[in-house]
Amino acid sequence: MGNHLKEQGSPYLLQHAENPVDWYPWCEEAFERAKEEDKPVFLSIGYSTCHWCHVMAHESFENEKIAEVLNRCFISIKVDREERPDIDSVYMAFCQVFTGNGGWPMSIFMTAEQKPFFAGTYFPPESHFGMMGFRQLLVKIAGLWENDRENLLHTAETLTADINKNNHAVYEETDENLSESAAEIFARTFDKRNGGFGTAPKFPTPHNLVFLMLYSRLQKDENALKQACVTLEKMRRGGIFDQIGYGFSRYSTDDKFLVPHFEKMLYDNALLILAYAAAYKASGNRLFLDTAEKTAAYIFREMTGAEGEFYSAQDADSEGQEGRFYVWDYDEICNILGKEKGQDFCACFGITREGNFEGKNIPNLPTRDSISDCFQEETEILYRYRKSRARLHLDDKVLTSWNALMICALSMLYRVTGNSRYLDAAKKAGDYIEKNLVKDDIIYVSRRNEKLSVKGFLEDYAYYALAQIFLFDVTAEEEFLSRAEKICEETEAQFADEKNGGYFLYGSFNDSLVSKPKETYDGALPSGNSVFAFCLVRLAQITGREIYKNRAKKQLAFLSAEAAHYPAGYCVFLTALLLHRNPPERITVVLSGEEERGEILRSLPLYSDIKIYQKESGEYRLLNGKTTYYVCRNYMCFPPANTYCPDLK
Repeated sequence: MGNHLKEQGSPYLLQHAENPVDWYPWCEEAFERAKEEDKPVFLSIGYSTCHWCHVMAHESFENEKIAEVLNRCFISIKVDREERPDIDSVYMAFCQVFTGNGGWPMSIFMTAEQKPFFAGTYFPPESHFGMMGFRQLLVKIAGLWENDRENLLHTAETLTADINKNNHAVYEETDENLSESAAEIFARTFDKRNGGFGTAPKFPTPHNLVFLMLYSRLQKDENALKQACVTLEKMRRGGIFDQIGYGFSRYSTDDKFLVPHFEKMLYDNALLILAYAAAYKASGNRLFLDTAEKTAAYIFREMTGAEGEFYSAQDADSEGQEGRFYVWDYDEICNILGKEKGQDFCACFGITREGNFEGKNIPNLPTRDSISDCFQEETEILYRYRKSRARLHLDDKVLTSWNALMICALSMLYRVTGNSRYLDAAKKAGDYIEKNLVKDDIIYVSRRNEKLSVKGFLEDYAYYALAQIFLFDVTAEEEFLSRAEKICEETEAQFADEKNGGYFLYGSFNDSLVSKPKETYDGALPSGNSVFAFCLVRLAQITGREIYKNRAKKQLAFLSAEAAHYPAGYCVFLTALLLHRNPPERITVVLSGEEERGEILRSLPLYSDIKIYQKESGEYRLLNGKTTYYVCRNYMCFPPANTYCPDLK
C-alpha cells in the first residue's frame, strides 16, 4: 500500500512507510490538507530503536480498523525525534504541561495551525485496566472536534500561550556557589550501595560524573570523586554494560545497574568513553581504561561505517522481544564453552540456572574481585555465537551532533592512552562531517543513503564546535581552532538572543514553530546552551580574544539564572563555570626526538592546555639537549625543566 513516507531517509519513518495509516512527514502539504479538509492533526514522534514505539506501531498503526479512523478523521504526521529535535522539544514541552510527564512514542493532537489541544505517550489499541485505548481516544477526539470544537481551540490557545511565556530569569553576574550546591545535591542523593543517584530507573548521565571529577580535583573533595568512581565501577560490572559484546545500554531499569533497557545509543557510549577516560586519569584504576577501550571497540566493530562515520543506535528488540538477543541460559553457555569452562564463566558472570531476568541471565560481574579479561577467549566465542542469533535493527543514519560527541570521546581516549588509532578515527569522522554534512558553512542534522535531512540546530553547531576544540587540544593543529571559531560565529549569527541572552534551539535557517525554546537543561544529552558555554570558555582561554571572553561571561550569567532552581541538572554548564574560574595551566613541550607526541600527552594532566613542538621554536629551546617543559600556572611562568613537575610552587 504505502504512504507519504516512502521517499524519506529516516529509518524510523521508513519503518512506517507500509502502514495502512496515511502518514505524512512534517511538511506544508500535510497542514494545508488539514486546513482544506477541516481536520485535526495527529502527530506521532518517536525513534527507530524505541521499544514502545515498536509496540504502538504494531498494535495500532498496523491495525486496519484504527488506521481507518485516523485516515477518515485526522491528518497523520510522523516525526523522527533524532532528525527533528526542534519539533520534539516544542511538543515535549506541551506533553509535559498537559500530562505531567513525557516520553516516546509521543502522541499529540493539534490544529492545522500546529497548536496542540491534547497530548499523551503510548496508548494501547483498546481500553483496558482503566487506560483509554487509542481507538476510543480517536473516536472521542473526532467527536469533540465536530461537536465541541470551541473548547478544544480554547485549550490549544491556552497551552500555546503558557508555553510561550518568557520564564527565563536574567542575571547580570554568575552565581559562584552553584557548583557547591550541585555537589551537595549529588552527595544527598548518592546511592552508596549500588552507585548512581536516586532510585530506578537510573540513567548514566556521564557528564554529571565528569563534573564531579573536576569538582573533586579543584575543591579537594574526595567524596565527589568517590561518587563518580563507585558509579562508574557499578555500571561496568552491571548488565547495563554488555559484558559479551561491550558498549552500554541506554539506562538501567533497576537500582543495581543490572537490568537495562537494552537499546544502545551512540551518544551514551561517546559520553561514557569520555567519563571513563577521565576517571582513569583521576584515579589510576585500569578498570576504567579497560571499559573506555572496550566501549570504543564496540563502536568500531558495530557502529562504524565505511568512511569512518558513526551510526546512531542499535535496537533493543529482536524476534518481537526486548533483550532477547542479549540474555543466556546456564546450560546454553556450558554447551558452547564446555562444562568446566562454562561453569567457571557462569560463576564469574553471575549466571545461574534460575536466572536474574525473567528466567534468563544478563551477564554481569557481581563480585569485586572478578576480572573479566581472564575469560577473554570465552567471551569472544560467546560473542561470535550471539551474532548467529536474529540480527538487531541498526539505525544507520549519521547524526552530526552524536558523531561530534564521538570525536570528542576518541580525542580524549587518545589523550589518556597515546594510541594514535583513536586520534585517526576521530579525524576520519571529522572529515566525513566536513565532506558530507557541511554545505556552504551550513551544518545539516543527518545523512543517510546520500540524503541530507534538514539544516542544523543549536546542538549540531555547539557539539561540532566542541569536537574541533577537542581535536585542537590534542593536535595543536590550527585548522581545528580556525574551524571552531568559524562555527561559533555562525552560531552567533543564527541562534543568539541578543536581547535576553542565551541561544535558541532553532535559528534563522530553520522552520518556524509555535514556540521558540531555549534548551538549557543537561538531561540524557547536554543542552546546546551548556555545550556552547563550554566552547566559549575554552576559546577565550585558548585564544585570549576579548570577544570570546565577553560572550562566555554573558552566557555563563544567562545559564546561572537557568540553573538556580536545580544546579545538579546543569552539569556541563557547571563544568564550563569551573574551568572559567580555574583556568588550566599551560604546558609547552619541546621534543628532543626521543618521545612520541601521544606519549607526552598521556603523561600530562587532563585539564591543561598543551602545545608540543617537534623541534626548537622561537623562545622555546631545548634544555640540556633533552625534551623540555615550559609551565605557566596561576598567572606565573616557571623556569624550563626536563621533566614535568605537578607540584611547582
